[in-house]
Amino acid sequence: MKPLLAFIALAATLAGAAPRPNILYIMSDDHAAQAISAYGSPINQTPNLDRIAREGMRFDRVFCVNSICTPSRATILTGKYSHMNGVPVFNRFDGSQPTVAKYLQAADYHTGMIGKWHLGSDPTGFDYWTVLPGQGVYHDPSFLEPTGRRVIQGYATDIITDLALDFLKNRPKDKPFFLMCHHKAPHRSWEPDAKHKAMFAGKQIPEPTTLWDDYATRTDAIRECRQKVFYDLTRYDLKLEPPTNLKGPERNKWLSVKPTEVEIEVNGQKKTLTGNELKKWKYQRYLQDYLACVQSIDDNVGRLLDYLDQAGLRENTIVIYTSDQGFFLGEHGLYDKRFMYEESIHMPFLIRWPGVTKPGTVQPAMAINPDFAPTFMDIAGLAVPADMQGRSLVPLLKGERPADWRTSWYYRYYHDPGNHNTRAHYGVRTETHKLIYFWKQDQWELYDLVADPYELHNIYDDIAAADTVAKLKTEMYRLKKELRDDDQFANKQPTDNVDSQPVKYKKAP
Repeated sequence: MKPLLAFIALAATLAGAAPRPNILYIMSDDHAAQAISAYGSPINQTPNLDRIAREGMRFDRVFCVNSICTPSRATILTGKYSHMNGVPVFNRFDGSQPTVAKYLQAADYHTGMIGKWHLGSDPTGFDYWTVLPGQGVYHDPSFLEPTGRRVIQGYATDIITDLALDFLKNRPKDKPFFLMCHHKAPHRSWEPDAKHKAMFAGKQIPEPTTLWDDYATRTDAIRECRQKVFYDLTRYDLKLEPPTNLKGPERNKWLSVKPTEVEIEVNGQKKTLTGNELKKWKYQRYLQDYLACVQSIDDNVGRLLDYLDQAGLRENTIVIYTSDQGFFLGEHGLYDKRFMYEESIHMPFLIRWPGVTKPGTVQPAMAINPDFAPTFMDIAGLAVPADMQGRSLVPLLKGERPADWRTSWYYRYYHDPGNHNTRAHYGVRTETHKLIYFWKQDQWELYDLVADPYELHNIYDDIAAADTVAKLKTEMYRLKKELRDDDQFANKQPTDNVDSQPVKYKKAP
């Protein structure tokens, strides 16, 4: 018997020994923790997400080891870093490899995948799946299913929740379930529905402390990137209306322009915005739409929580809410993710496990997204495969921090130049410091996260930091070796950029 099949057979036998909890895993796309009120957000309120935190545990330091959509999703499924699962950038995920869904399915969990898949191949290991093609769209989205493609009228966040509720209602009642409910929102181009758009229209959003960062002391990477709120948002991002006479390619060309002036209407009078006034306006437009998309997520999470209560599933269902990575909401003047700065790598992670996790607790231990798959395995009573590179969070969920819990972790971003000209880099983060190496430029950044939590002062060249630099380099290369990162993907670029255009899926049988 092949090793994987033997492992699955053993896992299934062990899993039958005791009742196992259901797992409802809800993941949004690009939802910054700083846009959740449970994390102290000053810019919006998320009462339903807060409910998970209040009734369970809030992790304050969960990080993405490669902050970009497709690689993060592959890591979450496999428990492995990008260089081990074959998805460092936007290349297709090889669905023949072991995944946590396959392990749970073999252990008699009823498995489902609904919403944004974004891995360029059909889902495997799921008893039921219906996914958006590529990025999908916000309004009247198409869904790919084993039987083909269908269009569903409505708003994507509502529809994905409807489908998740259908899965829960129609599941086999004699099996535990594992459902991955993946939302498109609040991914760019931040298109809210009418109800939530009206909630934020004209609302003034507080500016983050580092919005006007001048990048003094920084390396070239942040200056060279093209993900700046003030300069790189297009007319399409800003929801500017093109002249009515423009059609087709000419209309698209107009929308793709990054405007240096914008005409708006104030109290019935037309006004042209330029300079700092325009920069401030761009930030407000960006955040108004982004937060409106987040508000729809929160409302729909509430629908799922309410159903669990009504159906008597609350006590035996673990609910997890997270995002596939962090996101910049104007911090350092940026949008998007990719960089190893805190807002980009910090994932929200809220979990409710009735009877196990103490309500209202906060977990400060550092966790990474390779930990998710081992956690699901452990929850299901299965042994964690030796080739998974994360470790189970279950001890932390029980209020027990193992003595050997990590105090450092390794990050690597590959997609250079990519859509935003963000430079490839890798680095190490500890409890107190962060060292980043932009290896193509041979440039380094070092931050003291205690003295400089906003990461404004690169102290790599400070004489006083020499010992810290040496220790962090030693730790970074130790982790690199331990994780077997041998640079096999260092120069790999995507053959099919699923981040910016629809994926051509193979036809389902």
